[in-house]
Amino acid sequence: MDRDVQVKADPRRELPQVDMLINALKEEYPDLFPWAIKHASKEAISEARKNLETGAEPVDLKKRAEELARDLCTPHPRRVVNATGVLIHTNLGRSPLSQTASLAISEVAGRYTDLEVDLKSGRRGDRLSRLERLLRIVSGAESAFAVNNNAAALLLLANTLAAGREVIVSRGELVEIGGSFRVPDILSRSGVILREVGTTNRTHIRDFEEAINTDTGLLLKVHPSNFQQHGYVKEVPLAALVDLGKKVSIPVVEDLGSGLFASDEKWGLPRETDVASRLNTGVDAICLSGDKLLGGPQAGIVLGKNHIIRSLKSNPLARALRLDKLSIAALDATLRDTLSRDSAQGPPLWFQLSVRIEKLLENAQNLGHLLEGLEVPGLFVQVEKANAPVGGGSVPGFAVESAVVRIGGGPIGVESLARQLRSCPVPIMARIQDNSVLFDVRTLLSGDNEIICNSVKDLLSKHSRKKG
Repeated sequence: MDRDVQVKADPRRELPQVDMLINALKEEYPDLFPWAIKHASKEAISEARKNLETGAEPVDLKKRAEELARDLCTPHPRRVVNATGVLIHTNLGRSPLSQTASLAISEVAGRYTDLEVDLKSGRRGDRLSRLERLLRIVSGAESAFAVNNNAAALLLLANTLAAGREVIVSRGELVEIGGSFRVPDILSRSGVILREVGTTNRTHIRDFEEAINTDTGLLLKVHPSNFQQHGYVKEVPLAALVDLGKKVSIPVVEDLGSGLFASDEKWGLPRETDVASRLNTGVDAICLSGDKLLGGPQAGIVLGKNHIIRSLKSNPLARALRLDKLSIAALDATLRDTLSRDSAQGPPLWFQLSVRIEKLLENAQNLGHLLEGLEVPGLFVQVEKANAPVGGGSVPGFAVESAVVRIGGGPIGVESLARQLRSCPVPIMARIQDNSVLFDVRTLLSGDNEIICNSVKDLLSKHSRKKG
């Protein structure tokens, strides 16, 4: 080899040792936990090594390690301001709990409880017996059961009633829900054979009649959840499916997705959301989520005939899908709120659905005045009406009238402002529309106006100082 030829140095050798980065971070950021600094330093150096191998742009190693460490030290999930207007926002935790439910969780979270003990006899009890009693009272169902979410409720129903047999369902109701989870996939995991009938847009009762055979174990109806069909469409009403099930002695189940136990006419929600009307059809069982229109914790609620619920309880899967003590406490409190109909103590969703547009416009004006008071050059503030979707796959296509505060034209671009708002101490989730940031007041809770105003002020002030 020519001695004048120099071997190119490996840039990865220039990376500092992990211990050096750890010590530097500990000295500069004493507020960070040592364990977080240790793991973040290893991760940052690993990322830097991969960047060098792929030719990606290098990053500030210490800054990246600090960022990773702070992320590890930050509680998750944490509070955010929902200014999107979507009332039941799945990505933001769906329905906020009532004060009663929140207090119920705190009361049992750090203490021993009577979760599975009969205090009268001192013997082991049933963790769901009280909850089932409340569910029967609030719904009028013969019997009730609860598991950890609605997908689990559907899986348990299908497995219990039709394992190894056919479940007949309309093609137009084989929906995909959030996170790419599909109803057909859930059903296949339950051990049933899926039998699709009808077409995407039209299904008739005769389609079900012609598909029934000796292997049929269940007739299933699924709420469309997050979409609507318009035009040349037809679906089989639940009542018609129930009549058919009775004639051929095959159980009928509806996955309602979401439902109201005490519907309020002022909310103007579709009739199909009313749980009592669905049960009055004589359906064998329905299942729905606890954290949607009910305004409670994540849970899968099953309401139905006594023999159906008894079968669910005896299924070994019920143990794997059971509710924990915190969810039970929150759901118990939410059901008591529902029976009391105390809007002051009930789930925030009740107020958000019932507040009138005049009050929303007043709230928006108040927020608008606060933002105008910042006196930022070039920033425009505008209050206007809008429509807010209920969200959460509960009432597809249904929206309630709302009011928004629109801002833009300031020293920070709209995309950048929205991104920085999500990085605030209390992250703010807003909408971007027509080159503006929109704050929808229907989903704002007590104290959120001040948080938005202070956050916008801090961001714009920092930008001005940097520019100066």
